[in-house]
Amino acid sequence: MPIHKFDYPILEHDTEQIAILMPDRKKLYKLPSKCVFPFLGGKIDSFALEHGGKKIAEFDTCTKLFDIYEINFQGEDVCLCAAPLGASASVQYLDFLIAYGAKHIISCGSCGTLHDIPENEILIPTIALRDEGTSYHYLPPSREVKLHKAAIQAIQSVASEHNVPYKNCKTWTTDGFYRSTKEMVEHRKKEGCDVVEMECSALAACAEFRNAIFGHILFTADTLAIPDAHDDRGWGEASWEICLNLALEAVLKIRD
Repeated sequence: MPIHKFDYPILEHDTEQIAILMPDRKKLYKLPSKCVFPFLGGKIDSFALEHGGKKIAEFDTCTKLFDIYEINFQGEDVCLCAAPLGASASVQYLDFLIAYGAKHIISCGSCGTLHDIPENEILIPTIALRDEGTSYHYLPPSREVKLHKAAIQAIQSVASEHNVPYKNCKTWTTDGFYRSTKEMVEHRKKEGCDVVEMECSALAACAEFRNAIFGHILFTADTLAIPDAHDDRGWGEASWEICLNLALEAVLKIRD
């Protein structure tokens, strides 16, 4: 199919699925269809090893080698691997995981609040605002992307079973970590955004393009809701284990 051309390169869209460089070009692995892809740094390596996980693959980049684990969780094999920061880096990795067999993916990670929301609240994004560049290489230009209903429902179900309070939210995904100005924060709040992070819309777009099911669990960390200030708070550290276990249980519940 032809490329949809536009004055601005970021808005040009190509619907062709096959690229010159494909993530599975080396035909290296076969990964479990269930995958948890958390933004929790080194905690994932230690968690995998503590739960009898084994390394089954690796994702090699020019800056870092990422280990991919398989763990048996509640009787099912689950792929578990730490996601890198940022839309472009995390989508490159996700595309690799999907190419090698991941079909149902749940991510979890922190977000900054735009409103007066306490730290360590659990949020489930249902819509993500596409203020990053990566998603436009996967889906036609639009202001927002919706997350997959099956993943949302799976996360909601698990949270309810464990009496974990949660709220659905609209998230602002941005590449500009140091460009959240006062005026832009107010603008995003007015269009309904509750929180801000750096990956959700791009990951959702990649998964949709590759016919995978993707969901995301967010926990509130820092806040931009204080007038003319920013508060790191505790970066939501108390939520890490809760969210990781929710993600593992939720991914098992997803059905096509």
